[in-house]
Amino acid sequence: MQALDQAALFLIVLAPLAGSLLAMFMSRDRPKDAWYFAILVAAVTLALSIYIFVRYDYTAGGYQLSRSFGWLGAPLDINLSLGVDGISAPLVLLNGIILMGGVLIAQTIKHRTRDFFVLLLALGAGVFGVFIVRDLFFLFFFYELAVLPMYLLIGVWGSSTDFGTFLRTKEYGAMKLMLYLVAGSVLIWIGILALYLEAGQQGVSTFDMAKLSDLARDGGLDPTVQRWIFPLFMIGFGVLAGLWPFHTWSPDGHVAAPTSVSMLHAGVLMKLGAYGIIRVGMDLTPAGAEFWMPVLIGLGTVNVLYGAISAMSQGDLKYVIGYSSVSHMGYVLMGIATLHPIGVAGAVLQMFSHGIMTALFFVLVGAIYDRAHIRDSHILNGLFKRMGVVSFCFAIAGLASLGLPGFSGFIAEFMVFTGAFQSDVRLGFVPMALLAGGLGVVGAAITAVYILRLLARTFFGEADRQWAHLTDASPVEKGVAGAFVLILVVVGVWPEPFLRVINVSVATLLEAF
Repeated sequence: MQALDQAALFLIVLAPLAGSLLAMFMSRDRPKDAWYFAILVAAVTLALSIYIFVRYDYTAGGYQLSRSFGWLGAPLDINLSLGVDGISAPLVLLNGIILMGGVLIAQTIKHRTRDFFVLLLALGAGVFGVFIVRDLFFLFFFYELAVLPMYLLIGVWGSSTDFGTFLRTKEYGAMKLMLYLVAGSVLIWIGILALYLEAGQQGVSTFDMAKLSDLARDGGLDPTVQRWIFPLFMIGFGVLAGLWPFHTWSPDGHVAAPTSVSMLHAGVLMKLGAYGIIRVGMDLTPAGAEFWMPVLIGLGTVNVLYGAISAMSQGDLKYVIGYSSVSHMGYVLMGIATLHPIGVAGAVLQMFSHGIMTALFFVLVGAIYDRAHIRDSHILNGLFKRMGVVSFCFAIAGLASLGLPGFSGFIAEFMVFTGAFQSDVRLGFVPMALLAGGLGVVGAAITAVYILRLLARTFFGEADRQWAHLTDASPVEKGVAGAFVLILVVVGVWPEPFLRVINVSVATLLEAF
């Protein structure tokens, strides 16, 4: 057991990365073999992610299962340092679950199957790396490894959408996504270099995040410098988190991406942005974070309302879920910006909950599109009589999305609102957190409107004969959707195993404020 503790974090990155490299040498003429191999790799990473989450000792707190591998010594001091805390452990588990589900759903990929799984596994390795590294250089490396495959995954295996008056091609969605995310990465890299150089002025030339955090907490970093470095991280990582007004790449990317890529895109990739704001922005530049939090909570509130209103006006099911994701990520940003233990813990739980919920949505929309070859909710109606399992699971995902008690979305959003109402984040005399909490409740009400209207129109309306040929979900789709539904219910009814892990690290994080 101790040997596995020493190796678990290294293996969870190595397994998908090695799997991606080995898949390159598989035969192009046997696509099923590539799928089976990817399932094996994903199963290994899922088992490791469960092990890491279960082995985290919340009574001890701090970073655990740590391991460090030397790379470049002085003066750069870059090392592959690994470790998980109570914030990253649930997100490692989330990535393991979504990657497994995404690989299973990818059975429908028939074109260049081997190449698809090469990129998908590399993406999964990058996400794991971001969540577990403790060195800024390698964090940026894995961040780029997670982002860059999206261009090809969408541009090659995606689909174009015809709105009648204009065509949104998959190439458009892929290029727009890449331009936005690369621009955000430039800001992140500038912030990392600025932080490294400023720490060097204090005699600590390192990319080690633990040393930089200690320096910031001990007052070694000039608060004024922190105030202009933090916006680089807030916007740079915020682009990937769907932060308004830098969010428009996300719905277009969702619509163009194949189902399994949409699952990973919304399920875990958007969480990298929010995680980066916490892990890099808040932990390494606390004075800057405290100064800019009124702005972040304001932008997060706009996310909630804008995303919900935009989702209500969409007809394409993928656009509905895409804008819904923008809205729900607003709750995450609001929770982070409260600087309150309940609010920040709620934000982390919301990341996990939303990851499972939105991946479930995309599984179900993919099942509908594969059979009906259309996603227009104004044309689709009465699907429950033909696709009972899909309709039932979609209703569960919708109820979790609108925050019905008994599902994971409720407890996460309730904690964000509670943290906002108790927070003292202000912009001058304006109580920004209190205002954000009130408007966030309005956003939840709007979410209930468009979700219930969508369910009534698309699934429980009068059945149309043109959809009489539709069949229900396949066994694989039922298995993946059923597992996600179970997680939403279990976390909603019994969130304690997650919250006790999250709370201990949130408390440590907020000591700097």
